[in-house]
Amino acid sequence: MKAANRKIVEFIRDKWVIPLNNNSRFATENNIDEKTVRRIKEDDNYQISLVTIMRICEAKSIKLSEFFKMVGI
Repeated sequence: MKAANRKIVEFIRDKWVIPLNNNSRFATENNIDEKTVRRIKEDDNYQISLVTIMRICEAKSIKLSEFFKMVGI
């Protein structure tokens, strides 16, 4: 389960957070805390919640099932 979590966090970080290069903007656009964005970006042990994943998916207009396919889980 930790491997799947890590894969999800790294996908979000590499695909959406780092390219945007603005934690505050990513947080606002995805209806999540800026602290959460920092943890996605910097905390190697961060356990992302389903609620956070759902908020990001909603903001990106993608279904959860599509997201998990994109991640490769």
